[in-house]
Amino acid sequence: MGVQRVSSNKDAEAAGRATQAVLRDLSALDQMLQAGQIEAGFRRIGAEQELILVDRSLRPAPVATEVIERIGDDRVVPELGMFNVEFNCDPIDAGPDCIDVLEGHLTDAMRIVSDGAEPSGAEPLMTGVCPTLELAHLRRQYMAPSDRYTALDEMLRRLRGSDYELRIEGPDELLVRHPSVMLEAANTSFQVHYQSDPERFPDEYNVSLAVAGPLLAACANSPVLFGKRLWRETRIAIFQQVVDTRSTGAGHREMPARVRFGESWVERSILEIFRADVARFRHGLVPAGESTEDPLELLERGELPKLRALQAFNSCVYRWMRPCFGVSGGVAHIRIENRVLPAGPTIADEVAGAAFWIGLVSEGPHAWPGLTERMDFRDARSNFLSAAQRGLACHLTWLDGVERPARELLESEFIPVARRGLERFGVDSAAIERTMSVIERRVSSGRTGAKWLLDSAASLHGRGTRAQRLGRLTREMLEGQKRGDPVHTWELAAHEENARISSTFATVSQCMSTDLFTVEEDEPIDLVASIMDWEHLRHIPVENEDHQLVGLISYRELLRLLARAERSGQPRPIRAADVMVPDPVTASPDMPSAEAIRLMCEKKVSCLPVVEEGRLVGVVSERDYTEIARDLLERALAEDVDE
Repeated sequence: MGVQRVSSNKDAEAAGRATQAVLRDLSALDQMLQAGQIEAGFRRIGAEQELILVDRSLRPAPVATEVIERIGDDRVVPELGMFNVEFNCDPIDAGPDCIDVLEGHLTDAMRIVSDGAEPSGAEPLMTGVCPTLELAHLRRQYMAPSDRYTALDEMLRRLRGSDYELRIEGPDELLVRHPSVMLEAANTSFQVHYQSDPERFPDEYNVSLAVAGPLLAACANSPVLFGKRLWRETRIAIFQQVVDTRSTGAGHREMPARVRFGESWVERSILEIFRADVARFRHGLVPAGESTEDPLELLERGELPKLRALQAFNSCVYRWMRPCFGVSGGVAHIRIENRVLPAGPTIADEVAGAAFWIGLVSEGPHAWPGLTERMDFRDARSNFLSAAQRGLACHLTWLDGVERPARELLESEFIPVARRGLERFGVDSAAIERTMSVIERRVSSGRTGAKWLLDSAASLHGRGTRAQRLGRLTREMLEGQKRGDPVHTWELAAHEENARISSTFATVSQCMSTDLFTVEEDEPIDLVASIMDWEHLRHIPVENEDHQLVGLISYRELLRLLARAERSGQPRPIRAADVMVPDPVTASPDMPSAEAIRLMCEKKVSCLPVVEEGRLVGVVSERDYTEIARDLLERALAEDVDE
């Protein structure tokens, strides 16, 4: 549903023409609104289903291009990563069966993508963030071959002037610097569209913002990234930070983020939002090959313009509730695109979340008249961030500044309003009961997808390796998705004592240690020796201030040097640089484990620092592989005994 053909705005003259095109489109939209040329009196819904493809070892499979070509369906399109695909559902008219039709579209999407992925040894997974995703999967080489994404990466890097950075604090802490916008490919969403009309749009859009917090609290499904427990809906933090083009050092000046909740309620029309974005974000992307369409001339001739420049600009400004203009069947319409919801865990969960939001937006203007006078916009934004961070455990500030627990407000306020809204939307009573009962039981049990993942991770703690645990979580999610039962009914993931695990250690990244102790070249050898003694280390990497590997110290070499120094009475202080092996043999995260073992044997080393794009990211040792081999042997012997 987004604009795919774009190019970056480097040339000032081209940028000026692009801005003029957007301004003409805004003028044309203003005329269309005043002339009543935007469809009114009709309600429709739609959806975009993003999926991650995983291989037989449950890791992201970069086969999207061949899968999409094999499917040959215009509704299946690429996403940022080569392990992601998106299915665009057809618009659905409001009415008794609209929720059932939406569920049917999503079921078809899963079947179509599953059939297309199977010959590539992959299958689709519905999840906000895949637990087995690693930083190695997010290198630029895995970016989908699309001009849109290349231009996006180029533009954001130019505006940022630095690498992309993630800094997220939850139960664990994550700090990652990365040279590519591919960090955003960690996210997988389920986007729901709600067609409004010009008269209803301000009220319905404001309601969509006001209920974003409680909606997200009830639907969170993305608490784990790179093995770290972070926010209940970590997607929110990833997207906001990665696509943030603001520079530091702005002082007291307020500089809104390109990905944002918004700054104020809408008072009169959709134009307010578009104009505010154009006023703040003129550094955008424009269609490749400038359009010769003049929307004002088309209107004079009685023709309907598609406002391509405005749509292209809007596709590069990321509001969580995004206003959209479109033309379908020769009729112009406006809609709200909900970008809040994560993918999964099941179709039943997604449909329930979509129905919940549709009901709230439909009924909200009637249930909460004067909403914008009774609720501070800042409270709506704060609710959204609190829900992303804490899920159902958060507190929400609702009308007249009253603060209550999210679960209490959902049960007493939002779910009843959503039920009435679905009735107003004309939805069949059986569909209302089926979807709203899922939300009710999810809230009453506290078992969102995020809670299930965190509780399952806790039940697996200390059992097997980190890679095994993340693989087990992913396997359970895939099996639960296939069963189709909503996540609040799932049992927690359990450790499999006799599981076949050879594929779990296929690459170095699945075996390496990432919680590293390192030293710098000029640090005294006494400190190096102390750290190695305290932490029982046989090797310690030496890196510079940019985290680039410059050497490796082994405990054996350390002892030899100290012995020589003692015999010779060496007076000067000994530094780490005096004992390290410079330019040590290294591995990359995606190096096959068999190759790493062969390399250690060939070079007669017992430890390989793991380096990615010049930076130290981990260490893998012969001890790691010895423990894995022992585990595999014990399991194989147990299987032989059982047989």
